[in-house]
Amino acid sequence: MEQWWWYFWFSIISLFGASLGNWIHRWRNPKCNGKLPPGSMGLPLLGETLSFFVTSNSIDIHPFVAQRMKRYGSLFKTSLAGRPVVVSLDPDFNYFVLQQEDKLVELYYMDSVANGDFHKYFRRVILSHFGHEPVKHKLLSQFEDVINHELQDWSKLPQVDLKHQTASILFNMASKILMSCVPEENLGHDLSDILRGLMTFPVYFPGTTFYKCLKYQIDLRFPNSNTIRKRALKLTSGVLEERMNLYPTDKGDLLEKMVGDMGNEAGLTKQFVSHALFGLLIATIETIAPTITLAAKYLLDNPSALQHLT
Repeated sequence: MEQWWWYFWFSIISLFGASLGNWIHRWRNPKCNGKLPPGSMGLPLLGETLSFFVTSNSIDIHPFVAQRMKRYGSLFKTSLAGRPVVVSLDPDFNYFVLQQEDKLVELYYMDSVANGDFHKYFRRVILSHFGHEPVKHKLLSQFEDVINHELQDWSKLPQVDLKHQTASILFNMASKILMSCVPEENLGHDLSDILRGLMTFPVYFPGTTFYKCLKYQIDLRFPNSNTIRKRALKLTSGVLEERMNLYPTDKGDLLEKMVGDMGNEAGLTKQFVSHALFGLLIATIETIAPTITLAAKYLLDNPSALQHLT
């Protein structure tokens, strides 16, 4: 009898071990209709998510990307947040993929976006106001006037926090392009803090950076104020309400276009428009301000390059 129980438990453990091994094998070797690039799927379920979200203060490529690029090349597979993904660092290949939408590839969109057609609409509207042609024929001269004015003001200061000051300039300029207004309160530097908090491991638990970003990111200059995120959304929602009451106007900005399309595009709600304006403000600040700051640093570190450009 004891021998029977021993065989029984041995069979159960063997079956469990074989199933676990098979599951791990399938995890590390996901199915694919074609040939997957080299890479690692990391730990089961977690994948390489923890390594991906490790913060880095380096101005170089993020260690997660740099290490895998050195090991596997510019195209590699991994698993992030429970999803198998292929990461491409090849600009030519990325351009090819974007050009093949609805042909050879199917692009994935966030759950909050109703469908690909809506995403195309949103991208088209943004490019019509921030694309190459608007920058060349309209925005470049505006940028130059603002920059010259700001440089004159900076010349009177003992020192300048370049990233902070640039973020403030970009907030005003983006607000004017998007909504034809310059808010009384400049949230430029604060909005970049929000993005730093969001680019962390998304664990919504008291004490984590992500939790503090969403719940307790208070502007220390105003201890009784609401969170920066809520203040920014209150700003965009207020401007939207005012524009809807005055529509149509002759402003011709992005907000005017979206207000006019709210009854024609599925998913284009008041909430979406206010959140879209909020997101575009963050995207404008957090992509350009660090680039300008690094450009200034590299030029100051290389006097010969600065002299050549001058």
